[in-house]
Amino acid sequence: MDSAAQSAQNHAVSGKINQMEKIGKYEIVRELGSGATSTVYLATDTFNGQRVAIKLFDLRALRDASLGKIFRKLLMTEASLAGKLSHPHIVKILDAVMDGDVNYMVMEYVDGPTLERYAEVDNLLPVSAVAEITYKCCKALEYAQYQGVIHRDIKPANILLQGETDIKISDFGSAAIQNQQTTQVSGVGSPAYMSPEQIKEEPLTHQTDIYSLGVVMYKLFTGKLPFDAGSNFSMIYHILNIEPPPPSAFRPEIPQELDAIVRRAMEKDTAKRYQTWDEFSRDLVGFFSHAAPARKEIFDTEKFDTLRSLAFFKNFSDVELWEVLHISNWRKVAESECILYDGEGGHLFFILAQGTVRVTKQGRLLSLLHRGDCFGEMAHLSERDFKRNSDVIAKDDVVLIEINPDVLTRATTGCRFQFSDAFLRMLVKRLSMANVRISHLLADQDPIEKE
Repeated sequence: MDSAAQSAQNHAVSGKINQMEKIGKYEIVRELGSGATSTVYLATDTFNGQRVAIKLFDLRALRDASLGKIFRKLLMTEASLAGKLSHPHIVKILDAVMDGDVNYMVMEYVDGPTLERYAEVDNLLPVSAVAEITYKCCKALEYAQYQGVIHRDIKPANILLQGETDIKISDFGSAAIQNQQTTQVSGVGSPAYMSPEQIKEEPLTHQTDIYSLGVVMYKLFTGKLPFDAGSNFSMIYHILNIEPPPPSAFRPEIPQELDAIVRRAMEKDTAKRYQTWDEFSRDLVGFFSHAAPARKEIFDTEKFDTLRSLAFFKNFSDVELWEVLHISNWRKVAESECILYDGEGGHLFFILAQGTVRVTKQGRLLSLLHRGDCFGEMAHLSERDFKRNSDVIAKDDVVLIEINPDVLTRATTGCRFQFSDAFLRMLVKRLSMANVRISHLLADQDPIEKE
């Protein structure tokens, strides 16, 4: 088929779609954007009313004599991930149709811009926001690595922003998938964000994504790429041979801790670069712990790191921990402030993220609860109207994780199961401790009874 015939066929298909205002079972709402190989539409799933994004592929690109094979390989790679990557910071691929005259992919719809908007000098995000976005990218890409997926094209255009710091990584078409019996496509990625080993077409590991995310940090911090090059050839030379100035050279308020993180993420030698995503994210947590300005708000980075460290949440997966973070309310309570009152109603329960509380009855100390302990859960577990039967008072400054059971009921089955398991472990531990106390009391009474 010649190019004119192909063009006519594509226009016919496009016209049919516009006329019917549907792609498969999806009703088109409006066009969101278009590129060299596809057009993206906002659409509605007529079965469940869910809004989705549909990427409709241009048949001309897929049938192009020179590039069609590469485009189809990239599209099939992304389509193969449908249902495979389920993480709150990765755009979900819901369905894919790669056959016939209408080829499309159905994705989770994200109502927000890409980070490209915030990678310009006159529209930069706060330093702390960039650090938190980077942390969430680290955890998402770590999850992808555990699923055997390396993205290979991390850049601002492939990271969507929701709210102030919530992100979704998209466009896994360039991904390298371990244990997949296909040939990788060389030369994929965006030159400015490519790692040295990617440019040299060496075997790639997750460290190539670490390097690219370091470049993204640099661009979001400064509005500039680390290498000022006039062409791709010059860019490649700089990536392989030149050390960039630190981000603080362009934005003085950036602390040395973040300069060091960017520098290590962008090390040309993989032996000097971060070896794992956990190392990368650990340093970001360190920045928030020691260098971030003091403020009442608790960063999501700190929240997630705290959840991961608490015994109550030890069996939760990372995906489930992100869910806990989003369904919980975190607040700071000052020393001596009463958190719960004897006799009051309510069904909220709490986990101590930091500090110690006193549990008292009519002024008498019953117990001390420490970091990682849970309290107030009996109101949630009880099947009747429950009244608190003790006071809970902050012994020092504490941080509380507050859970509303009504919100918890709408969580995923996995998350709810983990809470039930954690409650069971906690109750068994408390019963064991109570038995020990009773046995000690009985042992103390034995001599009296013998007399």
